[in-house]
Amino acid sequence: MCTFFYQMQWTDRIRQVKIILVLAAVFLVVASLAVSQFLVSDLKEEEQRKMGVWAQAMRTLNNADENTDLSLVLEVLNGNHTIPVIVLDRQGDVQDYRNLAVRADNAEDSLLYIKDKAQAWQNAEHSIRIDLSEQDYMEICYGESLMLIRLAWWPYVQLGVVLVFVLIAIFALLSSKKAEQNKVWVGLSKETAHQLGTPISSLMAWVEVLKDTYPDDELIPELGSDVKRLQRIAERFSKIGSKPEIQPENLNEVVTQVLQYIGRRTSNRVRLVCNLPQQPLIVPMNAPLFEWVVENLCKNAVDSMDGDGTITLTATDLPNCYALEVADTGKGIAKNHFQTIFMPGFTTKKRGWGLGLSLAKRIIEDYHQGHIFVKNSELGKGTTFRIELKKH
Repeated sequence: MCTFFYQMQWTDRIRQVKIILVLAAVFLVVASLAVSQFLVSDLKEEEQRKMGVWAQAMRTLNNADENTDLSLVLEVLNGNHTIPVIVLDRQGDVQDYRNLAVRADNAEDSLLYIKDKAQAWQNAEHSIRIDLSEQDYMEICYGESLMLIRLAWWPYVQLGVVLVFVLIAIFALLSSKKAEQNKVWVGLSKETAHQLGTPISSLMAWVEVLKDTYPDDELIPELGSDVKRLQRIAERFSKIGSKPEIQPENLNEVVTQVLQYIGRRTSNRVRLVCNLPQQPLIVPMNAPLFEWVVENLCKNAVDSMDGDGTITLTATDLPNCYALEVADTGKGIAKNHFQTIFMPGFTTKKRGWGLGLSLAKRIIEDYHQGHIFVKNSELGKGTTFRIELKKH
């Protein structure tokens, strides 16, 4: 058992390391996005300054005379190879444009496209007005360069890619956690079955010796029944982790056998009520494992009622499934524990490891493809567990 707790602690440490790695990856992504945004902001400001210089060069060109040296002006104007620019006159007509991809086969549509672009840039306040005289001016409308657009979108692409990897990492983390827990439960179950095997075999031999020695003793057959019961329990533990044999069983008969077993081992203060339909409910199941689940629910109910109350088992034929409900008049379960009670290690008992409901959930959902859950519960009044099994 020490090995079991050591494995649990080791599993928790591995999970913590994985969580730390995921958080570190998220931190790096956030830092990378912040740096990218700073770069985009700096590049945008740089392009705005360049367009201010470009607008001044355009004004110098338009105001130049025969004595003006235009070599530097032309170098500035021709040096813009990345920022799209549209030059409009006072009437809003297009005078010139640069670095803008337009269709060459349709001049009318191209002109309309250029005007729409200029209007959009004006609305975004990406325009510079240049006064040529008291009554004349022109407006320089500019957009963002292709490099700036790509750099602005790149963080979102990067975030999307990283989110995909984070989701994959989380999925892998959860899957590995479940796989590690499964290994622990399987190892614990098989080790328990192995440890029980030798003493049970010895007890079976001693029972046969007692039968031969005291053939008229009425207690020896009961002792033999209990030993066979131990053998059945060991068989159940050995089946955990292996694919169980599923075959059609009558749900009514299985529930009746469980009630007979529980009834002989509980006090007279516990009242067992069984509501089963007249017709047989044929369900594909592994009877020994399913009996274990119902027994576990009944034993938990007895503990919850402190050995005094009523346990009611009700089987129902529903359109899509067969349902079995186990209700008690015990202490009840808080609503915030409806899901956590099925987690390994969760228990409200002073003595217990909290594995019963976890194994029950595994048996019903993994081996029988069914569903087990708390249907309803009220503190101080009782709890109802519900098991749903497929008909086919």
